[in-house]
Amino acid sequence: MSAPDGRRRRGGGRGADGGREQSMVPRADFTSYYGRPVLKPPVWKEDIAYYFFLGGLSAGSALLAAGGDLTGRPALRRGGRLGGLAALIGGTYYLIVDLGRPDRFHHMLRVAKPTSPMSMGTWALSVFGGALGAAAATEFVPERWRVVRGLGSAAGVAAAAVAPAVASYTAVLISHTAVPFWNTAKDELPFVFVGSAAASGAGLGLIVAPRDQAGPARRLAVLGAGLELAASQRMEGRLGLVRGAIEEPTPKKFFTAARALTIGGAVGAALFARRSRTAAVLSGAALLAGSLAQRLGVFHAGVVSTEDPKYVVGPQRQQLAERERRPVSPGEGLGPKTSPDAHGDAGLGGH
Repeated sequence: MSAPDGRRRRGGGRGADGGREQSMVPRADFTSYYGRPVLKPPVWKEDIAYYFFLGGLSAGSALLAAGGDLTGRPALRRGGRLGGLAALIGGTYYLIVDLGRPDRFHHMLRVAKPTSPMSMGTWALSVFGGALGAAAATEFVPERWRVVRGLGSAAGVAAAAVAPAVASYTAVLISHTAVPFWNTAKDELPFVFVGSAAASGAGLGLIVAPRDQAGPARRLAVLGAGLELAASQRMEGRLGLVRGAIEEPTPKKFFTAARALTIGGAVGAALFARRSRTAAVLSGAALLAGSLAQRLGVFHAGVVSTEDPKYVVGPQRQQLAERERRPVSPGEGLGPKTSPDAHGDAGLGGH
C-alpha cells in the first residue's frame, strides 16, 4: 500500500505485487552522539612512539652485539652494547614521561600476570635492561679481567635472548586495545615491530662498526627490512575498512617515508655498504629513520582511527553481517546464550 502522497510506506513488508517495498528511512551515516567520537582517542602522546622506536632499537642492537661478541667482532659488540644501552635509557625517559610518575613502572613489578602484555612487557624490559647494562659496563674494564669479561658475555647473551620479547611486546600491548587500527592489525603488528627493531639495530651496527666487522649488520639489515616490509604489506591488505586510517595525511606521510627509507637502507646495506664506509653510514641512517617513521605512522593511524566513527562502527557491522551469513550448525540456536539478542550483544561488545 502506498501513502496518500504516492510514496512508499516505511517498513520491509511486501506489496500486493510481491515486490519488496523501499524503505523511506535514509541509509544511516556513521555519526555519533553530538558529533563526539565513539571512542576516546589514546591518552598517549607522540612521546610513546619514540619509546616504541628506542625500545626496538635497543633490542636489535643487543641482539647484534651478542652476535659480534660470539664471532670475534669487538667494534660491533661494543657499539651494539653501548648504543643499545643509550637507546634503552632514552626510551625509559619517554616511557616515564608518558606514565606521568616513575613509580607506576615500579608498581607493575609487584605482580607477574602472564595474560597481561603490560605485566609481561614490564618484566621483560626489566630483565633485558639489567642484562644489557651489565654487559655494557664490562666494556670499561681491562681486557685482562677475563672473568669479568666472561660475565659480560653471558649477560650479553641473556639480553639477546630477551630482546625479541622487548621488541614485540609493545605491539601486542597496543593491539589488545579497542583502537580500531591497532586491534585490526593485531596479527601482523608484532612482526612489523620485530622486523623494524632488527633493521634499526642493524642500522646502528652499520654506523658504529668498520666494514670488515659489519657483515652481520648488513645481513640483519636485509632480513629485518624484509620482515618489516612483508608484514606491513600483509597488514595493509587485510585492514578492510580501517585501511582508510592509513590513507589520512599524517599517517600516510610517515608510512610512505618508512617504506622508502627502509627499502633504500636495505638496498644500500646489501649492495654498497661492503665497499664504501660512506654508503654504510648512509644506509644505517636510512634504516634508523625508517624505523622511527614506522612507529610514528602506527601511532598516528591508531589515533585517526578513533576520531572517525566509521572505523569503529563499520568493522562491527561487518562482523555481524558475516555471522548472519554463516551457516547455523545443529543446536547453535538453542538456549539463552545463543539467542539472537545475546549473539548480537556479544558481537558488538567483544570487538
